[in-house]
Amino acid sequence: MKKDQKQNPTTNVFSSLLPSWNLLSNFFLFSTGLTIGITFSPYLRSFPFISNLNQLSIAPPPPPPPPPPFPNTTPTISISNQTESFERNFSFGSIENLKSPPNAMHNMEDEELIWRASMVPRIQRFPFKLVQKIAFLFLVRGDLPLAPLWEKFFEGHEGFYSIYVHSNPSFNGTVAKDSVFYGRRVLSKEVKWGKFNMVEAERRLLANALLDFSNQRFVLLSESCIPLFNFSTIYSYLMGSTKTFVDAYDLPGHNRYQSQLQPLIMREQWRKGSQWFEMDRDLTLEVISDQEYFPTFKRMCGSYSCVADEHYLSTFVSLRFGWRNSNRSLTWVDWSNGGSHPFQFVSKNVTVKLLNRLRNGSDSHCEYNGERSNICFLFARKFSPSTLSRLLIFAAEVMKFN
Repeated sequence: MKKDQKQNPTTNVFSSLLPSWNLLSNFFLFSTGLTIGITFSPYLRSFPFISNLNQLSIAPPPPPPPPPPFPNTTPTISISNQTESFERNFSFGSIENLKSPPNAMHNMEDEELIWRASMVPRIQRFPFKLVQKIAFLFLVRGDLPLAPLWEKFFEGHEGFYSIYVHSNPSFNGTVAKDSVFYGRRVLSKEVKWGKFNMVEAERRLLANALLDFSNQRFVLLSESCIPLFNFSTIYSYLMGSTKTFVDAYDLPGHNRYQSQLQPLIMREQWRKGSQWFEMDRDLTLEVISDQEYFPTFKRMCGSYSCVADEHYLSTFVSLRFGWRNSNRSLTWVDWSNGGSHPFQFVSKNVTVKLLNRLRNGSDSHCEYNGERSNICFLFARKFSPSTLSRLLIFAAEVMKFN
């Protein structure tokens, strides 16, 4: 047993040299690999796979995202559509800024204006004292030949009305600075009576008026319209009404109906009426926000037989909000001579008798808040410019202007 345990001297020497040999061999392999790498590195770069690996390995990390901008007190609201982009700065500011009515002479185009007006408050209770006003919207070709009569009508009632005038862009007339019509012209486009752009002009006027929160009733008139009563009477009548006044005559089977309107509008739902109307604020918001009937009429109602300004509003209001409509106009007109246009009054036609007949001489009675009333019309047309002098003479006596 002791003999087997005796160690061999040669084996001991080899074991003592083994660690040094391992270190020497590792160093030799490392040096050989390094030499080969340095020698062949230019050739290896020609291989795309190796090149891509090098790019990935040495690409710098992406820069960190920029910090969010400091909040701006005047936000920028961007409106984009298929054809153009609008950018406007709306300063919402304090309550005092909201109480001030905007300038009618702004530079907003139709789409931006309609979008902006559709966002006005619908809550009827305001956090400040608000005097309710009537917005008088004048859709005219040029100037207002009967403006002096309207000046008398508005005199002494500042703060209870607002005025907006839409005339053709080619009109370059001037308005005196002391006139109630000064600075009340809105951005306009060419308007042709009976065409669809009449409806677009009406919507533009309504949208402008909606931007003033104090406007609660909206009356559309032409340059040939006159008031039949003084301002106080008309203001009380409209502000006290529970309904609006839009003509919507039932014309089933009328030859102006376009079958392409189906199924949105059926023949029995087709209505006709005057383009001169009166609406409250809620219904006005519905009209300018309409994105269903308005585009359909614009697409389908372009021919002469489909007169958009006589059919769109009457059909839309009757179909969607019939219970809120008195189904009549506040504007008297004479169709007794027949034809496609009403009778136009000239100077010799204007008498006290005529004006009294228009005010309350009708044998028919109209409904007002569920009761019969002998006041059916607050305005009348068509009065030519030649009637102005006689109207001014009779205004105080008949219409009771101050």
